[in-house]
Amino acid sequence: MEIKIISAKAHNFKAHRDLTVEFGDTTQITGDNGSGKSTTLELPSWTLYGTDTMGGKLDPTPTNYEYDHVLSETLLDIDGKQVLLGRGIEKGKTTYYINEVPSKAGDFDEIVKSLFDKDLFLSLYNPSYFFTLHWSTQRDLLLRYVTPVSNKEVFTEMSRTIPEQKAKDIELNPQASKLSELVKKHTLAQLGEIHKKNKNDKDTAYKRAQGRTEALVDQLQKLPAAPDDIEAVKAEDAALLEQIKALEAQTDLAGETNRKRTVLSSTIESLQRQIAQAKDRYMKVYNEPIEDHCPTCKRELDKASIDAVTACKETRKDELRADHQKLINERKELETELAAIEPVDISEQISQMRALEVKRDATAEAVGDYALRDRLQADIDKARTDEAETLASRNDSIFVLDAIKAFEAKEAELQAAKVQSLFTTLSISLFKEQKNGERKPDFVIEKDNKPYPILSLSESVRAGLELREVLSEQSGVISPVAIDNTESTFKIKKSSGQLILVKAVEDAPLEIKQIGGESA
Repeated sequence: MEIKIISAKAHNFKAHRDLTVEFGDTTQITGDNGSGKSTTLELPSWTLYGTDTMGGKLDPTPTNYEYDHVLSETLLDIDGKQVLLGRGIEKGKTTYYINEVPSKAGDFDEIVKSLFDKDLFLSLYNPSYFFTLHWSTQRDLLLRYVTPVSNKEVFTEMSRTIPEQKAKDIELNPQASKLSELVKKHTLAQLGEIHKKNKNDKDTAYKRAQGRTEALVDQLQKLPAAPDDIEAVKAEDAALLEQIKALEAQTDLAGETNRKRTVLSSTIESLQRQIAQAKDRYMKVYNEPIEDHCPTCKRELDKASIDAVTACKETRKDELRADHQKLINERKELETELAAIEPVDISEQISQMRALEVKRDATAEAVGDYALRDRLQADIDKARTDEAETLASRNDSIFVLDAIKAFEAKEAELQAAKVQSLFTTLSISLFKEQKNGERKPDFVIEKDNKPYPILSLSESVRAGLELREVLSEQSGVISPVAIDNTESTFKIKKSSGQLILVKAVEDAPLEIKQIGGESA
């Protein structure tokens, strides 16, 4: 983009009641101090942004004469297309004009933004403006227009051991090789977040894995030593188990016989109690007296009634006698059955079983401990595998994080070298090294080893011109440049765009003229 200022007009703008300026490739503005030279330079900046050439607030209203309204117009040529922009003040309110058509503030600002970036334009227009910005804004503005170093360049330089070695002959070092694959899927910032989290997670997981391994090893060490011949112990344990099972079969059979005797004895005892109860019921009826009068009304009974009561009693006695005899018969049958079953003595078998079980406790414990030892060893092997995998994952993340640091350091070095190569007399520092070795973004400009703030006026002008030429070349924007106080600066080279020179001449009126030549 090539920007030219064709002309600027002022009406009641500070000291200028009415002023028209025609700009050429080189325009010289001369006059005594207070004649309005610097004010002339403010016409484009106030028209576009409502500021002075340093980006500060500006109130152009006259203070030494009456006025009706303030107006500043700037005719721009942008790649051959002209646009007339105007800004004014009427009755205390700001007015805007696009090609002389009154416009809204939003529409005016939108068209200005669409034309060029404010910081870039003012940096190109006024070489001192750039140095008023915060260092981070200066850094961003410069780097915005400098092609960043490619990943491939960084990887190549990370692997370069001999400066003269050709890039195609370089084999990537492990860090560069690892990152070159990972950046195919994620950005470096994403990789940093992924591996920071993984490292932190694996730090915790590794401690847990170590703790689990130690606990399992401790359990294993507390187990008794394994027998020399575990197979012999297993065989002995199996033989003891078979003997115990054989004895259990015998005791189970004897136990069934003894249980049957126990059931019969219990049943006989129950029948004996039932027989006694049946006898009591019989004797109760047997001893019942036969009364000769009614127990309720006390009326004497006749012979027939007495005979009926006597017959009822005999019937009841017969039924109770039969029940008693039935129970006696059942008891006798069970006693006969019990007498036919001989009791079995299993005390010897039980004693043998107990002895065998005591003996088998030792073999079973040995076999169990051996099996537990196998399980613990398998768990330990798995825990150590998990521990190793966790450590490997943690170390891999550390490797990637270190590789990212190495990449960023090399990228910063290459970016700084690339930016520095754009300048001839200025030194540019893009980074500041911390005590821990890390680099933090920074931006310092020096000329002849002197920071910009302590440069002389002439040196600061030359520094500003060199920097704006780099900005112009890198951004591809050719813009007018206005240089104030040229009486304090020796020869100034022809710039890439229009050149506006302001020079103080004692006792001279304001004069604006276009001049030829490569320098002034």
